[in-house]
Amino acid sequence: MNMALTQMLRKCVREAAQRPALRQGAEVWTYGDLHERSARLAAALHAHGLQAGDRVGMLAPNGLLYPLFMWATWWAGGVINPVNVRWSVAEIAYALDDSQTRILLVDEPFVATAQALRGVSTSLQTLIYCGSGVTPEGMLSLRELWATHAPAQDHGGRDGDLAMIMYTGGTTGKSKGVMLSHANLYVATLGSIAMSPRPMHGRALMVAPLFHIAALGTSLRMLRQQAQQVFLPGFDEGAVLEAIEACGITDMFLVPTMIRRVIDHPDFARRDTSSMRSITYGAAAIDPTLLERAMTAFPQVQFSQAYGMTELSPTITMLTPEEHLPNPKRAQRLRSAGRPMLIAEVRVVDEQDRELQVGQVGEICARGPMVMMGYWNLPELTAEALRGGWMHTGDAGYFDEDGFLYVVDRIKDMVVSGGENVYSAEVESVVTQLHEVSQCAIIGVPDARWGERVHAVIVPAAGQTVTLEAIAAHCHQHIAGYKCPRSMEIVEALPLSAAGKVLKNVLRAPHWQGQGKGVA
Repeated sequence: MNMALTQMLRKCVREAAQRPALRQGAEVWTYGDLHERSARLAAALHAHGLQAGDRVGMLAPNGLLYPLFMWATWWAGGVINPVNVRWSVAEIAYALDDSQTRILLVDEPFVATAQALRGVSTSLQTLIYCGSGVTPEGMLSLRELWATHAPAQDHGGRDGDLAMIMYTGGTTGKSKGVMLSHANLYVATLGSIAMSPRPMHGRALMVAPLFHIAALGTSLRMLRQQAQQVFLPGFDEGAVLEAIEACGITDMFLVPTMIRRVIDHPDFARRDTSSMRSITYGAAAIDPTLLERAMTAFPQVQFSQAYGMTELSPTITMLTPEEHLPNPKRAQRLRSAGRPMLIAEVRVVDEQDRELQVGQVGEICARGPMVMMGYWNLPELTAEALRGGWMHTGDAGYFDEDGFLYVVDRIKDMVVSGGENVYSAEVESVVTQLHEVSQCAIIGVPDARWGERVHAVIVPAAGQTVTLEAIAAHCHQHIAGYKCPRSMEIVEALPLSAAGKVLKNVLRAPHWQGQGKGVA
């Protein structure tokens, strides 16, 4: 079977050419529009030197043009390189040069960044301006390219061909280019649909950044189900509620921090959210209190949790809507990441890669057709990550007796205090039960007696005061003493990556300066 991604777009055109595919503000593209414009841009990319397997970058917020970039590049036989818009010029230049990306599409807000890249990047040759204003000097106009090129034939490649290089966030050092094939993304899309079926032709609100695998994977799923994707350029909780009401949104993917902000918005109660039918959450841990609040706020919505990583295209386990319904083990199940996807084999291993028994904590590993091809130009790191044919995630977890996976921490985020392993996610879950606490991040900081001590970084709830004594007293009621925070700091907000993950390396750095220990 040929699993070229462009098959998905061709199927949509055959079956639903006049159906709305993309919407941004008042502008709506049908599937026929997306197909024709992708084919025209593909022809333009060929005219400007794109060869099969060449990389094309995109520097833009969410919008109509992002799917255009994806599908045009694949239609031309190229490889997409979605650029993290929050990176510095130097970080972007590294991702372009490491992957030898010569063509970059640039939307209006990032013209200055693109111009700065000219003097830094050694690979960048062609800039295509996607904005609506006057085309900056030295750039090509996307709309002129549309007008002057006839649609190209599909050069979409085959199963094992490289489809995307997505650079990891770089929060633990220099970014790595994760290589995903057409088959990786195609199978992952089908696996997600099979695990959590939804009706065709929904309306999905796209607010998570498309340069992140969770949002990009959601976009592929929505196209495969001939849904309409409604774009906001960035996340704003007020705009999300307005869009749900105005556009009759049925589906969303949100990270936990987004869910919190939506349901805490002062306009939430007066907005009509009755069209909503499904919310998928993931990309970061969710505390049980927040999940319960969200399910109460959206009583008609089916919730599902997706767990995975970029290297896994991205999902390997899912907590399905059925497991969110009342059942005898519901409270326990909601703390899990669900069961393995139909396409994924998952196990938990010790430091010698020996499979562990039920209830034993070790490293989560996975194999299957969704596992990455490897890291771009990093054969040693690839071999280490994929040793024995299994992708080693770097996450610590365990299985219960019913085959549900529990993710207890990133291995690098585990605190070792007095020889005892403390999993930060467990402590964070307990601390955030306090109504005085809005958010909590647990990190390890140097301690002369214990080596490391458990340290809480707290964002108080609005108008609330939090003390270490209150946190410690609450924690002692629920977890062992060695797991309880021994120190605390109050902050206005936690540092987050573009994917909504807490940047614990940023929180740890001031505490470990001069300690002789690298900050993970």
